[in-house]
Amino acid sequence: MGKWTRRAFITTGVLAGGAVVFGVAIRRGNPVDDVAGYMARDDETMLNVWLKIGADNSTTVVVPHAEMGQGVHTTLPMMLADELDADWANVKVLEAPGTPDYANYALGRGFIMGESAIPDMLVDTVNGLFTMATQSMAIQITGGSTSVQFTGELAMRVAGAAARSVLIEAAAERWDVPASELRAENSYVLHDGGNQKLSYAELAADAASLRQSPVPALKNPEQFTLMGRSLPRLDVPAKVDGTALFGIDAEAPGMKIAAVRAAPVFGAKLSSVNDSKALDMPGVADVVELDNAVAVIADGYWNAYRALDVLDTQWTSTGADAQQQSDLFTHFSELLDQTSEWEDDVVSGDAAAALADAETVVDVEYRVPYLAHATMEPMNCMAQVKDGVCDIWTGSQNPLGVATDVAAALEIDVTAVNVHNLYLGGGFGRRAFTDVQVQAAQIAAQVDYPVKVVWSREEDMRQDLYRQATIARLTAGLDASGSPVVWQNRYVDKHDPPDATHIPYDIANQRIQFASSDTHVPFGYWRSVDHSMHGFFKETFIDEVAAIAGKDPYEYRRELLSNNPRFRKVLDLVAEKAGWGTALPDGVGRGIAITRSFNTIVAQVAEVQVADGGVDVQRVVCVVDAGFTVHPDGMIAQMESGIIYGLTAALYGDISIRNGAVQQSNFHDYQMLRMNEAPLIETHIIDSGERIGGAGEPSTPAIAPALANAIYDASGIRIHELPISNIDLRQRDVESRDVA
Repeated sequence: MGKWTRRAFITTGVLAGGAVVFGVAIRRGNPVDDVAGYMARDDETMLNVWLKIGADNSTTVVVPHAEMGQGVHTTLPMMLADELDADWANVKVLEAPGTPDYANYALGRGFIMGESAIPDMLVDTVNGLFTMATQSMAIQITGGSTSVQFTGELAMRVAGAAARSVLIEAAAERWDVPASELRAENSYVLHDGGNQKLSYAELAADAASLRQSPVPALKNPEQFTLMGRSLPRLDVPAKVDGTALFGIDAEAPGMKIAAVRAAPVFGAKLSSVNDSKALDMPGVADVVELDNAVAVIADGYWNAYRALDVLDTQWTSTGADAQQQSDLFTHFSELLDQTSEWEDDVVSGDAAAALADAETVVDVEYRVPYLAHATMEPMNCMAQVKDGVCDIWTGSQNPLGVATDVAAALEIDVTAVNVHNLYLGGGFGRRAFTDVQVQAAQIAAQVDYPVKVVWSREEDMRQDLYRQATIARLTAGLDASGSPVVWQNRYVDKHDPPDATHIPYDIANQRIQFASSDTHVPFGYWRSVDHSMHGFFKETFIDEVAAIAGKDPYEYRRELLSNNPRFRKVLDLVAEKAGWGTALPDGVGRGIAITRSFNTIVAQVAEVQVADGGVDVQRVVCVVDAGFTVHPDGMIAQMESGIIYGLTAALYGDISIRNGAVQQSNFHDYQMLRMNEAPLIETHIIDSGERIGGAGEPSTPAIAPALANAIYDASGIRIHELPISNIDLRQRDVESRDVA
């Protein structure tokens, strides 16, 4: 897989021989004219619209997303190549550069407009508006489970279909026959009646001069030749043979390594540093002071890391120096106690009146802690600042954002920042932020050689941007039959997505409200964002309500989904595949949960054994409906990944604050799920034909409630606070499993 550098784009100049770029206009005029000079060199690559045909009849797909293990460098090319009728064996992929030309308009349009219909005559204009918006905000994000549902559907498929159309049109003109008599197949246009055949390479120059429609006819699923198949992933061979380059692999002549230590309390600044001892240590080259951190640069990481410990650093004090975890939760509780602080999230019916008339009222408070991302590859970035130009080698979920923020920090033009984006060893939202790259650039600006900044695991754990801690208070009012007539949820801090608190259940009276907190702990997007919390709150609570109503939790949900057949189908299949209702040994229980996030519905049944005060998660059955699954094996992998990630958090995840700073420092006190603890995971896919949803995040929200509900089924213990490892599961024995 090729990787473009920004400098190559700027200096390439003109369209080189042997390659023609195809594009779909995304604003007034054709953006191909803007990018052809730096994207099409020799017989390489492609697009500001998203594809290039090479002289060897190859197709290169430009993907505006980073590859961090989710398979997007295979799935998106599949979508374009299928609509193009390209020969998959001759398809290449190239990651888009971090330049404004590759700001992701499709992502912006998908987020803001969703399924809104746009008249054909306005599509070009709407795309242009979102191009301008995403350029101004430097958005080239890989995250939010948007790659397939937005970029794939709104950009890749459209680009492939539009290019296919003009290739056929060019052949029709060449042969002087109606285009309706021609067909495309495996990167050729064929005229069966005339027994004629031309390759895309032979037609490319003529086709490039033709106008491409922003609304070409797309295939129906019955016509797909690539989508829906589990094709071998294009990124895997290099990762297997070791030739794949991740951010931490970057090297340059004369490079040195920097280890950093930032202020332990968020918001504090570096007051002073005595570096005399550090500079006397073997291999140490420089000590660089930043506003809120200090860096030791050496000839190797270990020398730099050891030298940090002999620095005499002083930090400014802040109002958070005495802050404890309990203080933060007291703050959250006080916010929920003050009705003047609440803002409406969802309001339907008359919740107050329905609650007053309810036969039974159920009140539960839930708590979840801060969570770190803990990516496998520690945070890192190599930077060089020379002759007014900054080169950045990194693995980022937003390379355009990196270029923009580094330029601002160094007070140079964005065109003087070259981002060389490499593979990411895990992201989960952490690598959507640019703090590490800005830090590396600021360090490199003070020396005359390339510097690779590598954060220790301790720095990574203590200087993250965290999934927020929060409290939620849920209330349900039941009628005489046990059916809920009112649903109320009051919680602290609303981020994204806005629908994370919404419930699928048919409950007429709802009031969901939130209060906003003011803490010094930095917030960061974490896999499934607000769904990671609200999935736990909603699906654990509905289970508890079902128990109080004396109903089976699966059947209770099913009754409340009578007007939601798509949800019901997913719920029914997961119950069937899990053997819901069949006998289990004492101490073993099943729990069920269903969530919708990023336009994908996921239901899970967890099967656990509770013994000796602990829990063994033995089996997880997962059913997913993402509308249509482009790459089934990739979908299964993403379901498994999200389940493991969410299970780790539910069992162990706990970032706690002491004296204003994060206590945890490494995997000994921020534990990961180990291989020997991982359950058997069975995934079943439903293709409902609805609009395509995401895959990377939707399996995370359901696992915590499924686990908590299974623990209750096995032991009678209700889980109201995470992580579960902090709870003594010997509070009750298995005979009390029916106690609410």
